[in-house]
This record gives sequence, C-alpha cells and structure tokens, in this order.
Amino acid sequence: MRLVVPVSGSDPKTRLSAVLSSEERREFTEAMLADVLRALDAAGHSPEVIATAPVTCDAPVTVDERGLDALVNALLAEADGELAVVMADLPLLTPSTVEALFEPDADVVLAPGTGGGTNAFVSRHPAFRVNYHGASIRDHRRTAREVGATVTEVDSRRLATDIDEPGDLAEVLLHSDGAAADWLRDAGFELVVDDGRVTADRR
Repeated sequence: MRLVVPVSGSDPKTRLSAVLSSEERREFTEAMLADVLRALDAAGHSPEVIATAPVTCDAPVTVDERGLDALVNALLAEADGELAVVMADLPLLTPSTVEALFEPDADVVLAPGTGGGTNAFVSRHPAFRVNYHGASIRDHRRTAREVGATVTEVDSRRLATDIDEPGDLAEVLLHSDGAAADWLRDAGFELVVDDGRVTADRR
C-alpha cells in the first residue's frame, strides 16, 4: 500500500509565528517530519513525502502545490482507494503506534486529532475520499459509511497530538525524545510548571 506524508514546505505552521520565525518554523517542521519518517521506517513502511515546496528529509520527495484535499483525493483515485496518509506534524509517533494504525481489518481506519481533525488514515475502499476542512474526522466517518465502507478508529494520544499552536510545544518536550524535541531544546525552549499547568517557554 502506498504511504504518503503530506507537508507544507513553503510557509508551514503559521500558528506558531508568535514564538518561531519563518525560518525556524521550516526547521521545526522538518524536525517533526524526521520523527514521523523514523517511526514509519521502523514499523517497516516506505513512506513518500509530498511537499508544497522542497524539504530536506530521508525519504523520496515530490513537490506538488495542490491543496491537501485535491492532492489526497487525486492519490486515492489513482490508487483505487488503496492509500495511507500520515500527517507530518506528529512528533510523538512511535513504531507501535504506526502498527496500531495498520492493524485493523477495516475498509477505512481513521486516527482522530484532538481538535477534530484527521491526523492519519488507511483506506482500502475505492470510493473513499477526504475533506480536511472543519471537523474532518466527523466528515470522514460519515463519508466512509455513505460509500458502504467498514470504518474503525485508532484511539491513540500519540496519533491525536498534532503540533499547531504554541501551547502544543510542551507535549513534544514531555513525551518525545526525537528530532523535534531536540530542536526545541536547542532553540531555548524548556518546560515551565505554573499553577499546575505545564507550558513550553523560551529562555
């Protein structure tokens, strides 16, 4: 099965612009991508990266400027529905988590994100298509059922934790020892506990 990791290579992670410059956001995105690719490789998969602009990573890279919906739906059509997609901003991903994504014997396997998104999926149904706008996990459940696909979900904190906002950075420092966590520490971020809440602040 073809396994694709889409990533923005042009102006990634704009919601982190309050704490990271444009160049830093590109570097941090590549560090998160490295963590995702390492987990996929260790689980025995051969991922491809499709980026909106060139990125540096240890995987084949195709540059494609199409939006996410158009890109993924074209790939699903080309592959007659046989496709897996894992997002590039999941630095908590581990090989065992990847195995849990591919293990269910269902036509469509969905990995929900904490904010209502869809952080990964495995499709084995020719009619399944995606729509990443809004509460996409809800839409993908409905779409799978409407086309007659069997559907299941992977309940995984590591798959659910995508890094979009400054408040998400603490999750990387708390639960990962990969390239993204190293990048944050080298950039001066550290964990701070204040009134029982844990945040990542920059020195």
